[in-house]
Amino acid sequence: MDEEAVKPRGGGRSARWAAHRAQRRVELIEAAVNSIRENGAGVSVAAIAATAGVTKPVLYRHFEDRADLQRAVSERAAQMLLQRLVPELINQREPTERIHAIVDAFLAGAEEEPELWRFVVHNPGGDRDASADVVAHNMAMVAGLLTGSLVDALRDRGRDAGGAEAWAYGLAGMVYTAGDWWLQRRTMSRAALTEYLTSMIWGGLAGLLGESPAIPSKSPASKPAAASSGSGDAATGPATEAGGKENGPDQPLRLVAGLDRES
Repeated sequence: MDEEAVKPRGGGRSARWAAHRAQRRVELIEAAVNSIRENGAGVSVAAIAATAGVTKPVLYRHFEDRADLQRAVSERAAQMLLQRLVPELINQREPTERIHAIVDAFLAGAEEEPELWRFVVHNPGGDRDASADVVAHNMAMVAGLLTGSLVDALRDRGRDAGGAEAWAYGLAGMVYTAGDWWLQRRTMSRAALTEYLTSMIWGGLAGLLGESPAIPSKSPASKPAAASSGSGDAATGPATEAGGKENGPDQPLRLVAGLDRES
């Protein structure tokens, strides 16, 4: 049935019609997400319409153009990511554990929805400006959440919080860029990348917060098995130097900081 042909008139009926169209748009966005999962990031509008069970003309009654559809899908993807991140941001725990959990949640979102990530970030065949707008918008939301956490942590310690927003954007950009690289290359496990990024982030934040840059302990869920030799391969865990020091993910940062230099 032609949806426009049955559009009602009148205050009450108009409100119900607007609500119906809003709900229909939500359903079409979910259908688009499913189509991207099934057909890949380069999915066509025709394929999305087919997944939704409508024709392209009907689909475009709810979206101005492909760029509008892209933005709507990207906003949905951002909601899905925030549903992962917010619980980790508000969970009260040790700083390093919180950083580890936030980074891992972000990477898990990309890993579990790789085609949706590529559609939002790279959008092959789509509108580059729309893609850039969406990425900037998503980055702003994540950075905004991080800013609040940084401001609270800094003020609790009597530290200057003036740079919190700039630091938040820097952290969000680093994890976003590293995650995009990792999703394309897959040269290490998600657990390993999470450890590397956690080490680097905490190394920077520790100085701002007036705490030791040494990471107290690794999260139990991601702690590698004990090394049976000094090879340091993925199966046995990090290598150990002759002096008995573990050569783990935070070792490069510790060397730069001078924590492992001989006196």
